[in-house]
Amino acid sequence: MNNTQTKLQYDICKTDNKAVPVIIVAAGSSTRMNGINKQFMPIFGVPVIARTLLTFEACNSISKIIIVTARESVLDMQLVCDKYMIGKVTDIVEGGTNRHESVMNGIARLAESEKKVLIHDGARPFVSVDTIDEVVCALEDYDAALCVSKINDTVKMIDDNGLVRDTVDRSMLYAAQTPQGVDVTKYKHACETIENIDLFTDDASIMETAGYSVKAIVGSGKNIKITTPDDISIAEAIVKGEEEQ
Repeated sequence: MNNTQTKLQYDICKTDNKAVPVIIVAAGSSTRMNGINKQFMPIFGVPVIARTLLTFEACNSISKIIIVTARESVLDMQLVCDKYMIGKVTDIVEGGTNRHESVMNGIARLAESEKKVLIHDGARPFVSVDTIDEVVCALEDYDAALCVSKINDTVKMIDDNGLVRDTVDRSMLYAAQTPQGVDVTKYKHACETIENIDLFTDDASIMETAGYSVKAIVGSGKNIKITTPDDISIAEAIVKGEEEQ
């Protein structure tokens, strides 16, 4: 298939697509950020969460935005939405004691007619509109979808004593990112049937474990998650690079 055919099919997919809501999970404790809430850390003056929200605001595949955040951050989150004119935000809700509870608090705000939903980490400010579109598009044919990035490093399997036991074939290894999308009814069913649901670190794993089809969309290595202070320097380099293009 040539590039023209690929682009044509992609454009048709986006045209036929129905917009879906997104849950922005921003309720983490930021323990590795020296006590500073990473959602409000500035990247050249613009908070991390604002950069995330602005991308979803600009995406036609997104119908509305539900933000899940810590109780003490609800007002600050509203102020960010007001300042950066994020008009798609319909709800800012309190998170739970873990990621899964936070996601479910967001899902509780969905209308009965909303059958699909995206879930995205608030601390991933460099997701692209094209990637969001592709994940939404994949939900038309699969029970779940997620954004991934290729692992380029050599991967070692190491035992409890720190000894290398194997070198893993990296040709089929990808790192899970967000956004991740799910069929809401099937996701709820998966959550009801899987044990130790709180131990899962992403929603695609829940769907995968329950036996549902999960489509991977290869995204960009720029779609990093802000976790440590060093990540802010990486984020600033990404912004500089985009401005120079």
